[in-house]
Amino acid sequence: MTTIERLRATVIEELTEGQINGTTAATRLNLSVRQIKRLKVKFKENGHDGLIHGARGKTGLRKININLENNIVKIIKEKYWDFGPLMAYEKLHEFHQIKIGRETIRAIMIRNDIWKLKKRKRSQYFSWRERRSSYGELQQFDGSYHNWFEGRNPLLPEVCLLASIDDTTGRITNAKFDHNESTNAVFKFWWEYIKQNGIPSEIYLDKFSTYKINHPAAVDNAELMTQFRRAMKELGVHIILANTAQAKGRVERLFGTLQDRLIKEMRLANISTIEDANKFLKEKFILWFNSRFAVIPKSNNNCHRNLDISTTSRLNGIFAKHYVRGINNDFTIQYNSKWYQLKEIQPTTIFKTEKVMIEERLDNTIKIKYKNHYLNFFLLPDKPLKVKSSPIILTEHKSNWVPPIDHPWRQFSYA
Repeated sequence: MTTIERLRATVIEELTEGQINGTTAATRLNLSVRQIKRLKVKFKENGHDGLIHGARGKTGLRKININLENNIVKIIKEKYWDFGPLMAYEKLHEFHQIKIGRETIRAIMIRNDIWKLKKRKRSQYFSWRERRSSYGELQQFDGSYHNWFEGRNPLLPEVCLLASIDDTTGRITNAKFDHNESTNAVFKFWWEYIKQNGIPSEIYLDKFSTYKINHPAAVDNAELMTQFRRAMKELGVHIILANTAQAKGRVERLFGTLQDRLIKEMRLANISTIEDANKFLKEKFILWFNSRFAVIPKSNNNCHRNLDISTTSRLNGIFAKHYVRGINNDFTIQYNSKWYQLKEIQPTTIFKTEKVMIEERLDNTIKIKYKNHYLNFFLLPDKPLKVKSSPIILTEHKSNWVPPIDHPWRQFSYA
């Protein structure tokens, strides 16, 4: 008997023996007088058993059939052995037409030692930060190295998933697999992002070397910046560097979800290459994720800036590695163990020892820029030989000046 049932038994015994009346018993048990009379009749007929709930010990009408439970356990152990209760519930409903409750699946998996409750440990306190109000106002961005293909491709034991999530809506705004988190990979990611969505206002990311110069001498030196920060500055995007992983917790939790759900979805689809994985992301997974987990923003404003004609034409140069080099006396430029010779005809006047900008673009082509002009040049097969004389300047055309008859040069005589 429960505590309440034992209390009822004591009061009903006193009522039966005449020590108290029905009104007093009803008051002590917080029941109506009519209910007290019914309990008194049951007590006289069945004793203490009459005060126990009638459903005690009986099989519930909603109890799952044992054969169905065994079938569910068999399916989960064969196909979804490492799935969580929620994902197992979705797959049983989608592929096996087993339509029972999510919590029932959870109870079955716990009862059969397929899944165990996980306890979260938090050693440090982090305060809650409110979401931004408008879509595109802040993008959280990061890369995750992981065995995404679970060994199905021996040539790719570990690849990097680059992903950005909107802080306001929780939508995946872009995701892409690549071999690493290099500058070129990040440039390709954000070029694709900007073409799809526009230019965001701010980007929240960590202090990885691609995004921040981590040398001790570079502290608080605004003149030293990575290629990525330089590109974002040209686009007018503000960069926020997180001191801890928890500061950009939305993208960190996203990777936790992707390392669970995305891996299993790609396993079911038998995906083992970067190309197939990126296609699966774009065509299926991101659409499903956003429809399932995205939230409604406070404001309907879109803070993405549309690409204008000028910015679009400069994207090739913005998303390129920039390096400063000097012009030698023979108008050659050395870069990456190669020599480039400037042509005689140039779009602007160029002097020796001037500094030029080398642009190494994503398609591995080289451009040389000087005062917003792209110079004409060609690649030298070998290191150039030293010459005794060379032009003083390069201009837009060849010099057509001819000294007059009385010029001092013409008056000179060796005699």
